[in-house]
Amino acid sequence: MKIKEEVANLNHELIELRRDFHMHPELGFEERRTSKVVSDYLENLGLEVKSGIAKTGVVGLLRGKKAGGTILLRADMDALPIQEENEIPYKSISKGKMHACGHDGHSAMLLVAAKVLCQHKDEINGNIKFVFQPAEETAGAGFMIEEGVLEGPHVDAALGLHLETPLKSGEIGITAGLLMAGADYFKLTIQGRGGHTGEPYSSIDPIIAAANVITAVQIIQTREIDVLKRTILIAFGRIEGGVAPNIIPGKVELEGTVRYLHQSAEEEEKRFERIVAGICEAYRTKYELEFMLSNRSLSNDSKMAELVRSVAQKLVPRNHIVSDIRSMGGEDFSEFASKVPSAFYLIGTGNKEKETNYPHHHARFNIDEDTLSTGVEMHVRTALAYLGSNLSP
Repeated sequence: MKIKEEVANLNHELIELRRDFHMHPELGFEERRTSKVVSDYLENLGLEVKSGIAKTGVVGLLRGKKAGGTILLRADMDALPIQEENEIPYKSISKGKMHACGHDGHSAMLLVAAKVLCQHKDEINGNIKFVFQPAEETAGAGFMIEEGVLEGPHVDAALGLHLETPLKSGEIGITAGLLMAGADYFKLTIQGRGGHTGEPYSSIDPIIAAANVITAVQIIQTREIDVLKRTILIAFGRIEGGVAPNIIPGKVELEGTVRYLHQSAEEEEKRFERIVAGICEAYRTKYELEFMLSNRSLSNDSKMAELVRSVAQKLVPRNHIVSDIRSMGGEDFSEFASKVPSAFYLIGTGNKEKETNYPHHHARFNIDEDTLSTGVEMHVRTALAYLGSNLSP
């Protein structure tokens, strides 16, 4: 039987798995139900399974009959703290949580790919590690690496994919070199002195200082660096301060990200703090500022990217392979890519008629389920291509 037919025969199961994960979203390092579903599925396939890696991570190991290298295939499992607005039969049943980035599809695709590959165990040269990672949104990959996911047996290369609504259904995105931005989180606390809004002169207002910080730091990316040499994006995602409209609060907390398409944002973050310090001094407030690495920039190995491209050409027309892609989104698959030759690629799932063209992290994000089988087939074919196994097209 041909691979395409094997994948097609499992399409119903594939969609059911995805919908089950979608209905039961779990945040990073809380993926206990998801982890149980994944580990049970892999054990039923007869794989060697390890659970509880980086708290909720799962690894299934397929040992081929013949000797060879080891390829790692990765899927992420975590959801986001977003209240879903889609009215669909498989809508999230967890208040304030939803799969708004496609990780439900990623987990389902890799499970079904594992089933297909297990059917060809005796024809595989080497090993395949199926890695189901927790907390991609908060950099869980590094914790799995620290706990030895790249050893026992040693991983020689890694592949990962992401469902992508900005790409049209039927397209596959792959590029060699730099693909996705590095990202640092920041947390800024501005301390003032609370008081009555009717007597603001008796307080020190941290809201005024915070408002000026938000606008002033934008000059870093527009006035202080050469955008042709360094690409930087500073965005605020959370502001919290105050308890009532007639009370000036004692402090304001701000959080956000600094994203960059180079090695680090140390230079820009020094500029960020310079601006914060100046504004806080001018407004008589004090501050605490912390930067935390979320993920480093993701760069694809040229040979691994070419392997993905050669496989993609068997699945879609050449003009449906998108190469001129680069994203300011972060992806902690970069941790794997920094250790072993790797490639990360995108499966287009944007379809306006099916309303799957909302951006990632939107409350109405959804995926075109007809594209899931493409991801499964890509997993299967790229693993076999890397290990040099010759199976039916």
